[in-house]
Amino acid sequence: MLAKEDLASFKLGELLAQYDYARDFFISIGINDIDSNRSLKDFAGDINQELLEDAGLNGEQLITNFLAFIDKMETLKKSSCNIVESITIIGGNDKFGQEENIKLELKVGEVISIVGPTGSGKSRLLADIECLAQRDTPTNRQILLNGEIPDMNRRFSIENKLVAQLSQNMNFVMDLSVNDFIKLHAESRMIDHVEKVVQEIVKCANELAGEKFTRDTPLTQLSGGQSRALMIADTALLSLSPIVLIDEIENAGIDRKKAIELLLKEEKLVLISTHDPVLALMGDKRLVIKNGG
Repeated sequence: MLAKEDLASFKLGELLAQYDYARDFFISIGINDIDSNRSLKDFAGDINQELLEDAGLNGEQLITNFLAFIDKMETLKKSSCNIVESITIIGGNDKFGQEENIKLELKVGEVISIVGPTGSGKSRLLADIECLAQRDTPTNRQILLNGEIPDMNRRFSIENKLVAQLSQNMNFVMDLSVNDFIKLHAESRMIDHVEKVVQEIVKCANELAGEKFTRDTPLTQLSGGQSRALMIADTALLSLSPIVLIDEIENAGIDRKKAIELLLKEEKLVLISTHDPVLALMGDKRLVIKNGG
């Protein structure tokens, strides 16, 4: 974190070049005209006082808040460096209380097929992985990250979820276009080239979907297959989550093989709950679930 005295001597042009999201801070408080040749301290001291008062700030507070903003954004960027290489499932009990005598390591870059009849416990296993269960779920299973018990802060982190789950039913309720939805996600991830990312996600989603859609299509008008295709492309290309759980992908109306290839290309650990024997054979490993275990 930069000290105030260091920031005070920085020219705004240097700050904007080093932190590509810095301009957003000023825009958020109504400052659109920035003199790149002035230092932050001089700039903060000469800003129209009425403008600062509208934002509930003075010059000193502006610098303090800007510093906190930079620090928070850099922390979010560094969080993506918490690399997950594997998860380990340590067995618990099935529906009848019988012990699951298993310890299974799953690695990033693998596709794991989870098969079994309806009600066998496939979704329960996905839920255990998603919440990084620590003997505190009905199955009494334990999930390790990189061979170790996950930190509690990491387990319950909202900002940096380790697991992205794509459920059977994907219906949007947000009143946004596809373009605005992806831009919102990209900007929250501090992506440098937002427009390029939007184009790539829409392109990939249309390659997966049976029926194409445009960037201007409202989310609420997407079909189930289009919604699932969009979320898979978004998860692969934009989400920081290293683990992807997909429930019943055969019912999604998308190109399943391409979807899996896309996720693997982005170095994800992919777990698929399925009834489809052909899809199950596409996995590197197959877990057969019966009676919840």
